[in-house]
Amino acid sequence: MFSKDIGIDLGTANVLIYVKGEGIVLNEPSIVAIDTENKKVIAVGKEASDMFGRTPERVKAIRPMKDGVIADFEVTEIMLNTFIKKIKARTLFARPRILICCPTNITEVEKNAIKEAAERTGARKVYLEEEPKVAAIGAGMDISLPTANMVIDIGGGTTDIAILSMNDMVTSESLRIAGNVFDNDIIKYIKDKYKLLIGEKTAEDIKINFANVYKPSKTESLEVRGRNLLTGLPHTITITQDETKEALSDSLNKIIKSVTNVLEDTPPELSADIVDRGIVLTGGGALLTGLTDLLSEELDVPVLIANSPLTCVAEGCGALLTNNIKLLEEDNS
Repeated sequence: MFSKDIGIDLGTANVLIYVKGEGIVLNEPSIVAIDTENKKVIAVGKEASDMFGRTPERVKAIRPMKDGVIADFEVTEIMLNTFIKKIKARTLFARPRILICCPTNITEVEKNAIKEAAERTGARKVYLEEEPKVAAIGAGMDISLPTANMVIDIGGGTTDIAILSMNDMVTSESLRIAGNVFDNDIIKYIKDKYKLLIGEKTAEDIKINFANVYKPSKTESLEVRGRNLLTGLPHTITITQDETKEALSDSLNKIIKSVTNVLEDTPPELSADIVDRGIVLTGGGALLTGLTDLLSEELDVPVLIANSPLTCVAEGCGALLTNNIKLLEEDNS
């Protein structure tokens, strides 16, 4: 029996798994629910996500990935093992080759932790590749040519910014400000202004379905329910779309500053390519309403969203496993 080649987008918010010849076979939240009294795993992935913020005290729903790297090695290993068993990628007679993506600018220790977690699931061979490169390939960009391709990958834990040419990164920057920080920005804003405590899921829902960071409406409103910090009782407030921009402005300004830094470090000939070709946004953060317009205005460069921003990294894994095993061997030699 032949072993499978699999690509894993090991994200802070979600894990996506691509199997060569089959496509994306798994897309589940990076969450594990554990009974803290007996250390028993109760649920992994979507089932654990449904428990998030709703469990009794002895049951904790844990995100083992933080800022794109492993925060809890043991729980990450449990999560990966569960998912690999679920897709039947490992058998008694065959062990898969695994490609895992990681943020740029992480330490060798953090890279080794990711690699070791994958190896302990029973992989025959583990490759590591930097996320923006894989995201660019998944977005359909030809990074093999001597022309500039610029990608901003905004995930759950990190934003990776890179300019690529001839199968390598020319300049790059990674910052630990992304989707999860956006959620916390909204939580903090509502807590400070209205003395109302809301949960992560409520904040995420506001971010996805209501927030607008470019010319938001001052009149469009949304009712938000939470716990009043003064009385301790359930309470409802109303926020405007304009307030969501205010809540997220500080984090977005830091991302814009990092993008500016990368552009300033780029050779002039490649800068000219970016003016012509634009910047491609990938990752879940790319879907934040108004973000492309905000970046285009601030950077004076066209900004586009990839066709399938949520799955670009996984699709890029598939393209590398199918067409560029030699490139993976070179990068991991």
